[in-house]
Amino acid sequence: MNDAGETLSCGVVLARDSGDGWLTLMLRAYHHWDFPKGLREQGEEPLETAVREVGEETGINDVAFDWGDRFTETGPYSRGKTARYYLGKTSIAAVVMGLSPETGVPEHHEWRWVTFNEAYDLASPRVRNVVQWARQIIGA
Repeated sequence: MNDAGETLSCGVVLARDSGDGWLTLMLRAYHHWDFPKGLREQGEEPLETAVREVGEETGINDVAFDWGDRFTETGPYSRGKTARYYLGKTSIAAVVMGLSPETGVPEHHEWRWVTFNEAYDLASPRVRNVVQWARQIIGA
């Protein structure tokens, strides 16, 4: 929950310099592409949640916040959840999708490192605003 009593989901727009430009990691669950994120646990700071979720969902535990701790949020969606995204940098390209503790299978069906333009095309309108925010900050 955040200060307003809403359910807060926290994640990271991961950026990786491929040598040919910036790429970002998108995860697909059913027909929805999004960035790694998950629900904040009791007593957890939002940035802690975001880092934990990236590790659990992708196996990537090396994330630097070179652009600071600024974030963007989407408005309420899916039964009142708000999603907060930070912008993080990694050099790790390998992704290992973690298993859901509830089901024992990965929460996502696919992952892709894509350009920010490709991410925009894959994303829903809610997530497209996040793509634009991140792209503007890193100049991709």
